[in-house]
Amino acid sequence: MARYLLDSSAFLWAKTEPRRIKRKAFEEIDNASNQLFVSLATLWELAIKSSKGKLSIFEAMIAQKPLDIILSDSGFGLLDIGLDHVMTAYRLPYHHRDPFDRMIIAQALNENLTLITSDATFARYPGLSVLEA
Repeated sequence: MARYLLDSSAFLWAKTEPRRIKRKAFEEIDNASNQLFVSLATLWELAIKSSKGKLSIFEAMIAQKPLDIILSDSGFGLLDIGLDHVMTAYRLPYHHRDPFDRMIIAQALNENLTLITSDATFARYPGLSVLEA
């Protein structure tokens, strides 16, 4: 069993365009013995972008079902944000300036999760395990 945290793109692709996900990442997401998580920070980011009219795919997804049902139907756990995550994000080097990405990096580090992402910048963080989406 492996444990993964999906970033916003990986989460959206898994739900709406699974063919966009690289084969290895798709196999890990599809493997029922793995634990999969989506951060509250990711959902917050998607909600903000959607409310600005920049992410119609997310808007359409949540119009069909509430987020908690979407997560449970997919087998994704919700990863809340804790003070330990905040302090780890505070200490991270500024390879990435996006606050949502910095938070999920901190969460993946603290929770010993492999981060599924298409963002190559994530690999610059020492100790962070990354699987390319």
